[in-house]
Order: sequence, then C-alpha cells, then structure tokens
Amino acid sequence: MAIVRDLSLMCGRIITKNSCLDSKNRVFGASLFGGGSRCDEGKFKGKFGFGVRAAVQVSVEGSEGLRELKSLAGVLELDVVSEGDLREKGFLGMRKTKLVCTIGPACCSLEELEKLALGGMNVARLNMCHNAREWHRDVIRKIKRLNEAKGFCVSVMIDTEGTQVHVVDHGAPSSVKAEDGSIWLFTAQKFDGSRPFTVQANYEGFSEGIEVGDELVIDGGMAGFEVIEKIGSDLRCKCTDPGLFLPRAKLSFWRDGKLVGRNYGLPTLSTKDWADIEFGVSEGVDFIAMSFVNDSDPVRHLKNYLSTKSSKSTRVLAKIESLESLQKLEEIIEASDGIMVARGDLGVEIPLEQIPTVQEEIINVCRKLNKPVIVASQLLESMVEYPIPTRAEVADVSEAVRQYADALMLSGESAIGLYGQKALSVLRMSSTRMETRGREDNRQSLVHSYQLGASLPDRIAEQICNCAAEMANKLGVDAIFVYTKHGHMASLLSRNRPNPPIIAFTNEDSTRMALNLQWGVIPLLLDISDDMEVNISKSIDLIKLRGMFREGDAVLVVSDVASTRATPMAFQSIQVKTIA
Repeated sequence: MAIVRDLSLMCGRIITKNSCLDSKNRVFGASLFGGGSRCDEGKFKGKFGFGVRAAVQVSVEGSEGLRELKSLAGVLELDVVSEGDLREKGFLGMRKTKLVCTIGPACCSLEELEKLALGGMNVARLNMCHNAREWHRDVIRKIKRLNEAKGFCVSVMIDTEGTQVHVVDHGAPSSVKAEDGSIWLFTAQKFDGSRPFTVQANYEGFSEGIEVGDELVIDGGMAGFEVIEKIGSDLRCKCTDPGLFLPRAKLSFWRDGKLVGRNYGLPTLSTKDWADIEFGVSEGVDFIAMSFVNDSDPVRHLKNYLSTKSSKSTRVLAKIESLESLQKLEEIIEASDGIMVARGDLGVEIPLEQIPTVQEEIINVCRKLNKPVIVASQLLESMVEYPIPTRAEVADVSEAVRQYADALMLSGESAIGLYGQKALSVLRMSSTRMETRGREDNRQSLVHSYQLGASLPDRIAEQICNCAAEMANKLGVDAIFVYTKHGHMASLLSRNRPNPPIIAFTNEDSTRMALNLQWGVIPLLLDISDDMEVNISKSIDLIKLRGMFREGDAVLVVSDVASTRATPMAFQSIQVKTIA
C-alpha cells in the first residue's frame, strides 16, 4: 500500500516557493498522520488492506466557469433563514451556536411557530410531560408543514417524562402560591379535579424513607416545606419557604443539609415513555431526549430498539440531571448521540455553587467525545414574565457560548412565557456577539490531545478534520465545505470549533436534521454523486446561482467520498478554492 509521506504542508505552516495562494492549480501534500491526534508528521508501520490518497489542492473558481444551472436550482435545499443571513452577512457572519425552543401553549399556533423559525429556532422541543399526544401531533405536523411550504429546516425533539417523583396537576392553570405557614397535604391518592392545599405525587412510594422533620423542596428551591406528620404514605407539610410551584414540579427531600438519597427501583423509561417514543417514531421526530438517565444501559437499549423500528435515523440524547448521572458521565456520553445539561433538576441534587464548573466539565467531555451538548434550564427565566432579561442571565448565556456549547435551550421562556420571541432574540444576539469576540481573541482550544478513532480509516478522517480546521483558521478562509452521508466528517470538523462556518452537504434528510444540533454546521440537502469533483463544482455553482458567494470568498473543501476512478484507493482530500 502507498501512503503519501513526502508531505510539504503541515498544520499552521505552508512550505512553498510562494507564500500566498495563486490562481494556478497547485497540489500540496498534507501531514495527516501522527501520534495521538496532533497535526504533525509521523509514520505508520506494517501492512494495511487499503490505500489512501491525501492531498491539499488550491485553485480559483472563476466566474467564466459558471455553468447554466437554473434548471438545477431546486436541487440544493438550504433553509430560508440561513440563506438570508448568508446574503446579508456573508459566511463569517453566520451564528454558530444552535437554538432550541420548547413549544407550549404560548407558541403552538402556526403563526407563532413561523415567527420562532424566522427568529433562528433550529430545534423545536416538545415536553411529553405536558399536553395530550393529539396536541403534540398537531404541533409536529405544523412544523413539518412550515419546513415544506416555507423553506425552513427546523428539527423536532420529544422529551420523555421519565419515572421520577413529580407533583401532578394541582388544579391551577399555571403556578400555585404557597404562603408562609400554610399546611399542605402531599398524597399519591388519585382524585379528579382539585382540592384546597392538596397536591398529588405520581408514585405511591414517594414518601418511603421520609421522616418527620425532613425538608421537602419544590423545584430546587422555588418553595420549601417541613414534614410535620406522616399519615400512611401521605405527608402533611408546613410551608417554611414561601414561593411558587408549577404543575409537575420536581420534589426532593433533604435531611441535615444533605439530599435524602433513595433508590425507587424504577425503570428509566416508564410505560408511558415507551408509548410516547412509539408516537414520536410514527411522527418522524429527529431527536428523543431521555429524562433521568443514570447509566448507559437504557440509552443503548433505546438506540437498539429504534434501529429496529424505522429506517429513519432518530438520535437519542441523554439528559444529565442527577448525581448518579454525573458519576457515570463519560459512559453515558459515549453511549448517546448527544447530551442535555438539565440544570434545573441537576441543581436540586448538587450544591448550587457547583453548577457552573459541572456545566463546563460536561461540555468539555462532550466535545472530547464528539457529541453535541445542549445547555438548558433557566437561561432567561425572568423573561417568562418580563420583556428584558437580567444582566446576570445574559452573562450566563454568554458563558455557555464561551464554553463552546453546541446549543442553548429555552424552556418556560418560550413554552408559557409572555415574551418568547424576544427571549429567542436575546439568545441569538448574545451568542453572535460572544462568537465574534471569540474570533477576535483567537481563543480556539483544540482537542487534538484526545484521539477518537480506533481503526486507521477513522484516525485518517479525524486527522483530516483536525488539520482542516486549523488550516481554515490559519488561512482565514470564509467557509468550510464538507460532503457527508451520515454527518461524521461534519461533526469532526465541528468538534474543532473553527472560525468559518461548516457548510455540510448531504443527500440524507435525517442527517440534515441531526446536524441542526451541531455547533457551526449549516446543513444543506444536495444530490451527492460518487465523483467528488462533480459534487464540488455543482455545489459551488448552485451557491453562486443563489447569490450567496461574495467576490474573493475562499472555501476550504473537505471530502471523504469514494472516487469513481479506476483505483482501489479512497479519495480523501483538502482543497482550497477562491471564488473569482
């Protein structure tokens, strides 16, 4: 087997007779191999069962080469929001942090959903704790209708309820005020309607192991009670910390300043959860977020189950919201397709002052293992009721962006809030400003110290993407183009958090929807052939035709597509093209 070793272009340094890119086709070798994942020279020993061609090519795409492709205008599917942003701001003005909105009564109409899509919503989240399946079906179909009719690309996520102790409907349409000194009954008895100062828990054994004098906390501190009497499995409690609690708020119990740890022996996915998952598969959702995941087994079980149910690839996200999940964090991340940092529930189980460092650690591990991560819960909580956020909330959002989270999520702010569109606008503007600051400071922290791939082909792909991202930053190109069927190369590029946006061309709709959650990736649907040069020419010409290139734009093209030439080698290359 032949592996290119006389390589003259290394990451961060170009060795040529001319230091600038010229208009002649020029091919450089690329140092793509080495120990670990670093972009340096190295050698492989031994025999391998395939060949590799690795090259970096620089050329200029002149306007005289633009073919008449008006008949192919519909072949390239780019969402209308990204297309508008590209025309207005250019490639480097594109927002890279993705935005997730929880859909609820405040934003479930077709008109409101369209406004959120226009405002930058990449993923619509449906919380299966609330509303009937018919309601969720109606919302999912409205989103799909908007995608088809208006040219949006909004993915759909359902979030399972999980088998945890919650407060069920207490009869009020929204929140209930607990006054200081008021006496409340917490019971697992089932009854219709509402009763004064009575709330229902959805698990009969919710009070097992609880003693008189223990503290009952609602939603991590929204309201607090002292257990004054235990009557069978019911608890009579006195309000000691007045406040509000919403329907289906989480209960936790504390004793002597420590969380009362209890193992209910409940499965991660309840019977209702499985029915909700069946519903989600039948409606073609793109993501399923699993609540209260404490180890990797339920994630693997669900992924295996989904692989037998549908040919569509549905991604499984694990929600990190318990002390147990933190103790098995890496194995959960490895098993899942992505992570949601559910800070609200997580803040119930660990001290509040640990939340910022735990959040950053989860983001770092996700990036190391190449899994997208969503930061969720209480980002702009005050905007449920007020038209502007607190300055501390904006700082919190900016910190999540600085940590390179893939996505930020609105919960009650969009689902039940009075100012959902304004909250989305705050996320969009804050993330864009922080990303711009990051580019100015050139603060990309590379992840080359951790190697993902085990096999040689996987290591080659990883090295190509590591080097491509570094080259893109060093050369100051405007965009990175990648051609991918399953999204793997696009995710490897995203992992490096390069300055330019990653334009990912795929012929798989499920891949396009999954890439909506990846940092910096703009997914486009394109008919991809086995001939890489045809793919590159077609995509560049189509984007020219749409008026989204600016004169002098330079794009770095990464490919990993089998060549049609009479050779057994895989064609893996990095090319730089300047648009004249």
